[in-house]
Amino acid sequence: MAQAENESAFCPIIEGPADDTATHETETEHTEERDTIGELRRDLAGMNADLLTPPSLSPFLRFRGSVAFTEGFEQNLHILAKDQYPDRAMGIFTSGGDAQGMNPAVRAIVRMGIYLGCTVYFIHEGYQGLVDGGHSIRQATWASVSGISEDGGTIIGSARCKDFRERPGRLRAAKNLIEHGINNIVCIGGDGSLTGANLFREEWSSLLKELVETNQVKQEDAETYSYLNIVGLVGSIDNDFCGTDMTIGADSALHRIMEAIDCIATTATSHQRCFILEVMGRHCGYLALVTALGSDADWVFMPEAPPEPGWEDQLCNKLKNTRETGQRLNIIVLAEGAIDCEHRPIKSDDVRELISKRLKYDTRITILGHVQRGGCPSAFDRLLGTRMGAEAVLALMEATPTSKPVVIALSGNQTVRVPLMRCVEKTLAVAQAMQAKRFKEAQELRGRSFKSNFETYIRLSKLRPKLSSNKQHTFNLAVLNVGSPAGGVNAAVRAIVRYGLCEKMNIHAVFDGFEGLINNQVKTLQWTSVNGWSSVGGSLLGSQRTTAAKIGLTKIAEKFREYNFHAVIIIGGYEAYTSVIQLYDARNKHPEFQVPLICIPATISNNVPGTEFSIGADTALNEIVKICDKIKQSAQGSKRRVFVIETMGGYCGYLATMAALASGADQAYIYEEPFTIKDLIEDVDHLCKKMEGHLKRGLLLRNEMASEHYSTDFITNLLREEGKGIFSARSNILGHMQQGGFPSPFDRAFATKLGCKAITYIASLIEKAATGDGKVICNTPESAVVLGLIKRQSEFTPVEALKTKTDTEHRLPLDQWWLKLRPLLRILAKHESVYISDFIESGVDEVDQTQ
Repeated sequence: MAQAENESAFCPIIEGPADDTATHETETEHTEERDTIGELRRDLAGMNADLLTPPSLSPFLRFRGSVAFTEGFEQNLHILAKDQYPDRAMGIFTSGGDAQGMNPAVRAIVRMGIYLGCTVYFIHEGYQGLVDGGHSIRQATWASVSGISEDGGTIIGSARCKDFRERPGRLRAAKNLIEHGINNIVCIGGDGSLTGANLFREEWSSLLKELVETNQVKQEDAETYSYLNIVGLVGSIDNDFCGTDMTIGADSALHRIMEAIDCIATTATSHQRCFILEVMGRHCGYLALVTALGSDADWVFMPEAPPEPGWEDQLCNKLKNTRETGQRLNIIVLAEGAIDCEHRPIKSDDVRELISKRLKYDTRITILGHVQRGGCPSAFDRLLGTRMGAEAVLALMEATPTSKPVVIALSGNQTVRVPLMRCVEKTLAVAQAMQAKRFKEAQELRGRSFKSNFETYIRLSKLRPKLSSNKQHTFNLAVLNVGSPAGGVNAAVRAIVRYGLCEKMNIHAVFDGFEGLINNQVKTLQWTSVNGWSSVGGSLLGSQRTTAAKIGLTKIAEKFREYNFHAVIIIGGYEAYTSVIQLYDARNKHPEFQVPLICIPATISNNVPGTEFSIGADTALNEIVKICDKIKQSAQGSKRRVFVIETMGGYCGYLATMAALASGADQAYIYEEPFTIKDLIEDVDHLCKKMEGHLKRGLLLRNEMASEHYSTDFITNLLREEGKGIFSARSNILGHMQQGGFPSPFDRAFATKLGCKAITYIASLIEKAATGDGKVICNTPESAVVLGLIKRQSEFTPVEALKTKTDTEHRLPLDQWWLKLRPLLRILAKHESVYISDFIESGVDEVDQTQ
């Protein structure tokens, strides 16, 4: 890799050997198992545990447990079979404030637990249900979590409980758990809820002892359930928990906020108004910060970064200057817990009064309140809750009497297990730092990502009127969009323009891709040229799918020389990636291409090698999931109906698979996992059995290039014929609506981040490669790269290294991380499959160091 943006190292754990308790009828089966496991070991060693499809496994290996590797040690597998834990019982409860995404987590926990043979219990109303017992603790069934993925809040309720704070309340809670045979708990909540769970675990032995002494619990029961295992999932829209990049619910809350601010922008522009948007966050400014970063807000107030004395004058001067440059609206984002450097609250009314009196601007306040907690979970939160929920069950099943409680967290794109109390302690340390007015320390404790986002916002939101002068900067940077439209591209361009200007570069925007370059559609962009671009979908630069080679490398080289480009950033999909390779390969023939060449992946297909996520994929995924929700809703009125939904993506099945997992679909057909008519018939049988129960609808997704012969119409007609008398079937081809809409909060933030990192990387290359006569000569593999997210870090990967990792015929990376989630999709849809967990055991500090 040319450069890794993660300064920390992580220490994965080694799993123990496979459990020997599984029995087989014949010695032949033992031999088959050993051969299969050996093949599985070799496959995982060669593919780094990221790619394994169910057809490569023996039928009796129905469930795959957690896999983690440590460099330099033998890679051991922990294989789990279906129904391996028939004597285990586990409880699940949600506590504290509700958050969208809790229900997908509940669904995954229940179904994964049942799949493993556990008895799973709902504990209603959080800790209050633990204390009350009785009907508050009920056994969960497979059907009881059907159709809840799209529901906000939590179906099992959440409540504050004063009784649990006292030992008598915890004593009653322990008695209720023993009566139900529960000594494994998944707690979904914030730091207060998780702290309470840890205290409960620490007191467990003494609580059982007291219950035995008072004859409330039998001695044998106390011995059977002598320990309590706890696994936590963090559900909080504030994203205020140290140890995880994202908490369940934060992305959905950002969706509500961004939807509101996009609507406010239109009316504010019409009337030249200033709007103050107050968002949640009593002690954490994450929502306010990311909202400001993704909406081009003029100012942000948040607890961790109070404004300096005299901020009133600075704010008014900035707003006045923006109006003088032609801006018709002003947006100020304020966290409800905003304070000044003396801990005095900063209220929305105070800011409005200041602006109204000094500037005489028409200023309005919008307080979103609990709207931010409501609505359907975003696709990101559904997937996050599902992945974390499944991992929580595995963590409980693998726990021992001496295991410390862990939190299932997200680090980059990696699920990790981090010590619960270390996370809580660090979260409390943030509050202590702010109370002591050590605000810089508080920002650092929030993690590198938080601090980096804040610094990026400050840099991108400054007014730079002097940049509109005739002063010439030293180096010329070209930015163009090649490929199909994708939400978030404009946010990346905005970041590139402003960050590049800060680095003293001339930013040349090339309109309509390489075709526009040949036709001299090149314009120099200034600071104010990109005002408001972050919230605009599509591509304001215009995008063509024509690659550099098709236009003509000689013609392009002439234009590079004419405009004296010192660096080029190409934003786009597979065509952009291919173009960078073509320019790189032609460097010896055309020295004009010996400059930094950066590909920033932006495609809804998510098929660019060198990254696990592409800009625009999250926006498209949310559009698909919304449509699936509506289709499922329509099916409720027409009983016993199966829908076949066709998604885009070319040969890449990312959208189909992830949308199916997020929407609770029964199956997703993709090119990467070949299927036969036999597989289709088995799915028909599965749907027929499903219709015999209380579930009267089915949902199948198909990638547009999944199969040459088994088209969407073929599958729909097959369902109609084979399901005749049992269910009907309909098809829906989503088409280009997947490319439209406002960019999602994730894509805005991700695009902004990649744009800034690209400029920083280019600046470092230019510093090394610039000659005395103002030229830049870069002819190393590290100067032609793809910038993307790989697991827990942002990486610049040379295209030279990616050539061998690409299926050029089908325009696919050979290694696709999301394929290992497909067995989870089948398990949650009540198929038998094999699941590969991707967790890493990590320390909280290591998680916070990722970006």
